[in-house]
Amino acid sequence: MPSELEVKLGHTFASPGLLRQALTHPSYVAELKEAQSHNQRLEFLGDAVLQIAVTQILFLSHPDLREGDLSKIRAALTNESALVGYAEQLGLGEHVRLGRGEDQSGGRERPSVLADACEAVLGALYLDGGLAAAVELVTLLTAEALADPARLLGDENPKGALQELSQERHQVPPCYEVVSVSGPDHLPEFEVRVLLLGRLLATARGSSRRRAEQQAAAAALKVLRDEEAGHGL
Repeated sequence: MPSELEVKLGHTFASPGLLRQALTHPSYVAELKEAQSHNQRLEFLGDAVLQIAVTQILFLSHPDLREGDLSKIRAALTNESALVGYAEQLGLGEHVRLGRGEDQSGGRERPSVLADACEAVLGALYLDGGLAAAVELVTLLTAEALADPARLLGDENPKGALQELSQERHQVPPCYEVVSVSGPDHLPEFEVRVLLLGRLLATARGSSRRRAEQQAAAAALKVLRDEEAGHGL
C-alpha cells in the first residue's frame, strides 16, 4: 500500500530506500553516526531532472514562446523559491529526516532544506520510475504557475525577477527571513525582510509568508533598479 507521500507523488516506489534516502538530511546521518546515505547525491541528480522536465514541458506545451522567454520561465520554475513551493505542495517538511539540532532550529521550514529535499525526491523518482514519472509530477507541480506563463516573464513574479537579477549581478540568490508573525491564528500577518549579501534591501508585510516575500521582493527590485539608474543612495 503506498504511503501518504507516494500518493502525492503519484508513484509507488519499487525501491522504498530511494525515497527514504531522498528525505534524509546530512544532519540526520551525522548525528546518528551510522553508515547511512543522505540526500546530497540525489539532490545533484534531481537538479538535472527538474531542468529537463521543465524544458520538455515548456517546449511541448508552449510552441508560441521564443527561446529567450522559455529560458526566463524555466529559470522562474527551477529556482529555490519555486522548489520551496513544490516542497510545500508535497508536504515534504513533515517527512524530512533531520538531526535533532537542525529540527529544533526550524529546519523543516528552512528554504534550503526544503529545496534540497525536493530535488532529491525528483532524483529518486527518476531512478525508480524513469523520466516519464518525473515529468508527470513536475507537470502537476508547475500547473498553477504555467496557467499564466506571462506572469513569470516580468515583475508580476517579483521573486523570480529578483532572483534572476541577484544571480546575474552577484552569483548568489537573495535571502528571505521572517521577522515576525502577528495577529490571530485565522488572520495572521507576516513581516518578511529580504537581504542580499547580508545587506537589508526591503521589508514587507502580507497575509501569508509567500505574499510578504513577493511584496518584499518587489520593493527590493525597485531599490536595486533605482541604484542602477543612478537614483539610489
